[in-house]
Amino acid sequence: MWQNARQIVCVAIGLASPSFSALVVLFLLGFLAPIPGLVALGSILALTALIVAPFAIAMSALQKAFGALEADALVPIGTLLRVPPGPNPAGTLWRSLTRQTRIWRDRVAAAEAQVAGVESAITALPDPVILIDRHRRIVRANAAWAGFIGAVAEPRDLASALRNPALLAAADAVLAGEHVRTVEFAVSVPVARLLEARLARIDGPSLDGAAAVITLHDITVLKRADQMRADFVANAGHELKTPLSTLLGFIETLRGPARDDAAARERFLGIMHEQAGRMARLVDDLLSLSRIELNEHVAPTARVALGPILDSIAATLELRAAERGMRIELSLPDDLPDVQGERDELAQVFQNLLDNAVKYARRDSTVTVTAGAGDRALPAMVWVAVADHGEGIPNEHLPRLTERFYRIDNARSRELGGTGLGLAIVKHVLNRHRGRLEIASTLGQGSTFTIWLRAAPAESPLRPQGGSALE
Repeated sequence: MWQNARQIVCVAIGLASPSFSALVVLFLLGFLAPIPGLVALGSILALTALIVAPFAIAMSALQKAFGALEADALVPIGTLLRVPPGPNPAGTLWRSLTRQTRIWRDRVAAAEAQVAGVESAITALPDPVILIDRHRRIVRANAAWAGFIGAVAEPRDLASALRNPALLAAADAVLAGEHVRTVEFAVSVPVARLLEARLARIDGPSLDGAAAVITLHDITVLKRADQMRADFVANAGHELKTPLSTLLGFIETLRGPARDDAAARERFLGIMHEQAGRMARLVDDLLSLSRIELNEHVAPTARVALGPILDSIAATLELRAAERGMRIELSLPDDLPDVQGERDELAQVFQNLLDNAVKYARRDSTVTVTAGAGDRALPAMVWVAVADHGEGIPNEHLPRLTERFYRIDNARSRELGGTGLGLAIVKHVLNRHRGRLEIASTLGQGSTFTIWLRAAPAESPLRPQGGSALE
């Protein structure tokens, strides 16, 4: 307030100085008495101050407003002096400036909100996203890109982050005018992955001068699934084609040259029956695997006693084991806890493991089945181990034993009637039961397959499997 008053007085004195000079000249020439001269001088100063006051106040407010604008600050209207109403140019200019300031402030706020929304959306994207300028420099990247290129402190060439010729060629093509391009490429660090990059040109204004956007999608799992599906179809077709070819060949023989050969007919029919049984086992295993995978995300909740299952399977395989001079020994504790699971699927797991042990172990050997409760590290688990005395399994094969149709010795496995799906079924059943399989093997001594399953809760006994949930 006092600053405005001083400005008004100074301006008034400056504007009234010619009149002051004229009064002094008249006083010196004797045409003006002292008292009238002083009255005239005060009147001129007061009138001048009254005239210039609105202009001085308006100019002071304008000076503050321009100062705030120069500092890139928004001007709060209420903090500046209000210009008295009147048709003065300064007041009109001030009111126009405040209107423009308010419009500018709203537009800046809207732009900042829009930019913040775009930034938040880019940051929240789970897939890596980067923006490159027309010189192919990375100018912005979201958090997901950190695993590939690290933080982007300053613009740098895309080639310094991803040195893939296909990706760089696609980026150059998009920057040269192509609208969209998609390319697949592989990276080896930190782990081997197959990626799909989609590059799109940006037309018009953009953040930091970006001319194109690049998004990455990890398609490793999809490609692996496609390959597994193709391998599965090829393997299943191959496994079915061999016995089918055998059947067709013997059928043609029986309908032709061996039509009246009783001995050949009996021998061929035995082989045909064996091959048909092989196909039936393969189809059964495929259906079982499909059914288990369909329900793999739902963990079973029934209470299952393992002792009766293992006794029943051992009795079923006892005759086959005896044909090879083998014995199946069960060493199960009386207080073996029940497990949480589905009885039929667990029976299939142990059937497959014991069947493999009888097939591949040495003649005149013993297959041992032991079990027990979990140790201190896994107190809520129950384990069952199937140990054989066979040739053992080389270490390089152990990680792949649960793959579909994977065999260490294809000829021997087919000769023994294996479908190549037994351990794959075991793996998926255990996945559904939230259990796990451990395989230990020593060449020349044998192998041990250990199953870990969740123990049934003691404090809340589960309904025996087969009971109705509505009872």
